[in-house]
Order: sequence, then structure tokens, then C-alpha cells
Amino acid sequence: MRLAVPDLISNSYFPSISAVELGDFAEQGLDVSHELIFPVDKCYGALRDGEVDFIGGSAHAVLSAFPRWDGAKLLCSLSQGMYWFLVMRADEGLERGDLGAVRGKKIGAAPWVDIGLKRMLREGGIDLERDGVEIAPVPGTSGPRVSFGVTAARALEEGLLDGFWANGMGAEIAVTRGVGTIVADVRRGDGPAPAFSYTQPVLVAREETIEDRPEEAAAAVRAIVSTQRKLKQDVGRATGIGEKLFGPNEAKLIAQVVERDLPFYDPSIPESLVEGMNAFALDMGILDRPVPYERVVATRFSELWA
Repeated sequence: MRLAVPDLISNSYFPSISAVELGDFAEQGLDVSHELIFPVDKCYGALRDGEVDFIGGSAHAVLSAFPRWDGAKLLCSLSQGMYWFLVMRADEGLERGDLGAVRGKKIGAAPWVDIGLKRMLREGGIDLERDGVEIAPVPGTSGPRVSFGVTAARALEEGLLDGFWANGMGAEIAVTRGVGTIVADVRRGDGPAPAFSYTQPVLVAREETIEDRPEEAAAAVRAIVSTQRKLKQDVGRATGIGEKLFGPNEAKLIAQVVERDLPFYDPSIPESLVEGMNAFALDMGILDRPVPYERVVATRFSELWA
């Protein structure tokens, strides 16, 4: 079986690739390999077309390939809450939580990921057109095998951007190199409160898999739950995975980035997420009517989250 993620060098989807690398899928009787497919809409397109069996990706982006959620469901969460960071140039001397820092600036963001930034800024009182905010793709991310956060940090360092909206690894690289400062981390209270429930990292499968091979879907959920538990017991395991899959600099950082995320490594999918995601998706025009919780989430596996 094949698992795809839209960013490999990332703490956000790390539980899904770790479930492969730590042998948790294998312990559940599944032979799973992982691969990188960027951007996230192409990732979900591969799921829709039957090219992969599972996605570790952002929940709202399922709609890019499965309108109204028809044909796919969320199996479990990889982590709780909207998980991207707004990082700006360090030499600007900006304060944490100051969304006004984006005025007149060019911010890099990936397709479908940028939607969360746009709504967060709007809810925070920023009008993109009035305030001269440009949200654009990050230079160097046009290929299908790009690690977005790492590339965004490099673009900021090279002066190609004023800021970026990306995962915790991208933020960590920028901060540790002294070129970026975190302006907004939604999960830790920055920005408008509703933004927490715009989306979150999840494991996704086609409804066909869930209905025709429920034992495989259940096994995948158990594998993620086991992996999250293992990482909480010994976050040092992340370093070994990073040394195998990442470059040396990112391998050194992954354990500390994952350690900060451990409080969010919870497999449950709360109804509040779907409510918030419905409102977000409706407002941003990627959904035309609310969809019930049971249509979004494979609730038959919810007992496995515990």
C-alpha cells in the first residue's frame, strides 16, 4: 500500500511517515511505503485516482479532489489544530501576534495552504488588497518532490520573500539561522481563535477502502495511534528517522520540533474541528453547504482513537 504526504521534511505529517519507519504499519499487517507528492491538491488527486491508498495531509484540502467530501473520509488526526506558522524577516523587529506585520509585504505560501492564511488575516482585520499584502508561491517550489517548509526558509534567507506561511520545520530553520521570527502560531494562541479549527493534519482514505476493506483502514488507525504513543515515550526516535530521510541539518532539528508538537499528537477528530472547518470552507468558497460530521469522519473507527 502507498501513503503520500505533501511535505516530507515536516513535523506536521511526521506521525504518518514514522508509522512506516518505526514498523507500526507492519505490526498491524500492512505493507506500506511513503512518498512525497507536492502540492497537496496533487496529493489528494493521487488518492482520488487510486494511485495511493492513504494521505497524511491537511483536512480541508480533501475538498480539492473530493467535492463535498464525496468519496473520502478522515480516519484519524495526526495532530490537532491548524499547524502552520507565519514567519517574517528577523531584521524587521516584529512582535509576536502582530498580524499587521504583513502590510505591504510579500508572503510565500503553498496552494490550498494559503487559504488558511488569507482567512486568518481577514479575521484579524487585514484586507489583502487595501493593505497591499501579496500572498504568492515560494520560489523554487514548482516541482512535485519539493519539501515546502525547507524551501520557504531558504527563500526568506535569500531575500526572495518578506515572510512565509509554512510548517514547524520551516519555521525552526528560519529561526535557528537568525533570518526569521515567528509572528503567528495559531495553536499557541496567536491570531483569531477560530483559526485553530480551520484544518488540521489527518490520515485520509477513500470511502471505497473504508467500505470494502475496513480491516485495513482500522489497522492504519491503530498504526498511527501506536506511533504517536511511541514518539511521546521517546521523542529521540524522531532523530533516527530524520537521519534516514532528511538532510543532516533538518535531521538535527526534527526531534526538538516534534517534541514541541507532542501535546497536539492526539488521534481524535473533534466535532468542533468539522464545525470550524465547514465555516472556513464555506467562507472561502471551497464548499457550498455544510457537511455533517459523519460524512467527513469515518466514525466507525473512533473507538480506536483511545
